[in-house]
Amino acid sequence: MHLRWFLHLLWFLPAGLLGLSQATGADLVKGRTDLPELVLGNDEGSDYVVSRKQIEMESGKSYRLAITAKGGKEYKFFAPEFFRNSWVNQIVINHLEVHMQGAPHHLEFDDQGTIHVEFVAMRPGEYPWYIQGLEAQGMTGTFIVK
Repeated sequence: MHLRWFLHLLWFLPAGLLGLSQATGADLVKGRTDLPELVLGNDEGSDYVVSRKQIEMESGKSYRLAITAKGGKEYKFFAPEFFRNSWVNQIVINHLEVHMQGAPHHLEFDDQGTIHVEFVAMRPGEYPWYIQGLEAQGMTGTFIVK
């Protein structure tokens, strides 16, 4: 009897903890907020400038983040803990959509352009992001989820 109750509890616990027991993907993205654009490099020729180091958001809310590469370098954008603790709805590049069923490994910019990431920040915390290989040049920052 106790084992059955325990297994029943485990079955429903994850959805209940996330507040998703009755929610669908469409419910999660309603009322999406556009975050300030994160720009890597600039038009003046500086490849290692970052437009903002911190981006704040609230857990349980839907957001769209535009990440734009303006520099002349190849940028590999990593935010592994943030992506694992968010529900990523889709990634959009030039009006082409990639619908997600898990966290992306990283986003890569071989050329200048913008990638839009649509997500719900699920778990509060401070999550570092970085451009692989360019951390020493200051290409790092933090996502803060309250």
